[in-house]
Amino acid sequence: MSTDRRISRIVILGGGTAGWMTAAALSRSFGPTVAITLLESDEIGTVGVGEATIPTIHWFNDLIGLDEAEFLRETKATFKLGIEFVDWTRPGHRYFHPFGQYGAPLPGVAFHHRWLKARAEGSALPLSALSLAARLAGDGRFARPVGDARSILSTLGYAYHFDAGLYARYLRRLAEAGGVVRVEGRLRDIVRDGDSGHVTALVTERGETLEGELFVDCSGFRALLIDGAMGEALEDWSHWLPCDRAVAVPCARVAATTPYTRSTARAAGWQWRIPLQHRTGNGYVYASAHLSEDEATATLLANLDGEPLAAPRTLRFTAGTRRRPWRGNVVAIGLSSGFLEPLESTSIHLIQSGITKLLTLFPDRDMDPALADRFNGLFGRDMDGIKDFLILHYHATSGRDAPLWQHCRTMTLPDTLVARVAQYRRSGRLILDSDELFREASWLAVLDGQGVTASGYNPLADALDADTNRAQVEQIAQVIARAAPTLPMHDDALAQLIGAP
Repeated sequence: MSTDRRISRIVILGGGTAGWMTAAALSRSFGPTVAITLLESDEIGTVGVGEATIPTIHWFNDLIGLDEAEFLRETKATFKLGIEFVDWTRPGHRYFHPFGQYGAPLPGVAFHHRWLKARAEGSALPLSALSLAARLAGDGRFARPVGDARSILSTLGYAYHFDAGLYARYLRRLAEAGGVVRVEGRLRDIVRDGDSGHVTALVTERGETLEGELFVDCSGFRALLIDGAMGEALEDWSHWLPCDRAVAVPCARVAATTPYTRSTARAAGWQWRIPLQHRTGNGYVYASAHLSEDEATATLLANLDGEPLAAPRTLRFTAGTRRRPWRGNVVAIGLSSGFLEPLESTSIHLIQSGITKLLTLFPDRDMDPALADRFNGLFGRDMDGIKDFLILHYHATSGRDAPLWQHCRTMTLPDTLVARVAQYRRSGRLILDSDELFREASWLAVLDGQGVTASGYNPLADALDADTNRAQVEQIAQVIARAAPTLPMHDDALAQLIGAP
């Protein structure tokens, strides 16, 4: 293949988390063989108000060669073992979605069927007792997983909370050190080829022309390239996910770090709490049809741990996706490709999902449409799977009577979600595709936590003696209960790793 068909110039529109993650990954992957330019303006703010992540973040950090201790120091990050859901099922109730796995690998049937069998035969052991991550989170402790499957520590998973602004700044330094050229300025014009319709250059307000063969749209909700130039409209999902606003404010830290994100249901949405080293991030995601901005702000400010550190800011959005985030020679990554509220901390994942797929399917200058079709299909499945998982949280509520919750409890669900919940209710089975983001432990945590119970289990579990099975399940809970108090408190573990006092 002739090298003159290779892409030699990439232009990224927009900075922030998405832009600088993309720039860092591309520069790390291609080195000096591809020139990468990023256009952003200091006058345009970014959405990031504090980010919580899921364990897939480790793939990205490994890709760009991050040192974990340096990353934690630079971004004021803390460790995250999962998400606590407060008042979702009904007021006064809480459950935990842990990272990692429940129980431990045992021969035969999947572990959660062992637990379901034991429960059907009289065991009162709660699911939470079978997660080391859940136990550590509740105790304010943290440990990193180990590779030895014989250790209960091998069942752990973890992610991070970090300051989004510091993260983007950190990635910018790494990307620029890798050769990325940042251009300060606003976009004025988009130049397109008259025959193919491909974008050929971006023109800044200062008159600079940034030419390229591939353009990555990281312009956030404005979607200046994928929508503005290529005409790819947003598929609106607000009939399933009606929250369309968020008011956010940081507050002072007042206690030891809780190594998890907290989501508390409110009358018209939910409130997040994200603990960082230097502050706590807070926000109220709500449906403007049921609550005013002033009421949302007042509710948020009345439910902070500490003193507010800035004025509250409001974000507006529409849940949905673009079915073709890659059109022509434009690839949308981040908020420009679509938006799903941060209930399960998937925003960063969807950025790196787009980056992963772009690297895997990276085109030549001819922009093979089959590559774009594959990218769009895979990314669409990602979005659809996460969408269904989020809808489950809103729908499976029994004790919340405000109008938003009544709507969500009675709304028509996607067929895919209806089938999945029905299968779990019948047989305890979780039928997942191999490339789905949320695996069995995640679905099990939310289904069980929100009161969706299984009436059956895999018949293969009946090959196990009932007393032996129950004893083995309870033994794992005992191992977790013994191990947890021996592990360090979160802040001690963090300080040891980053060298802080």
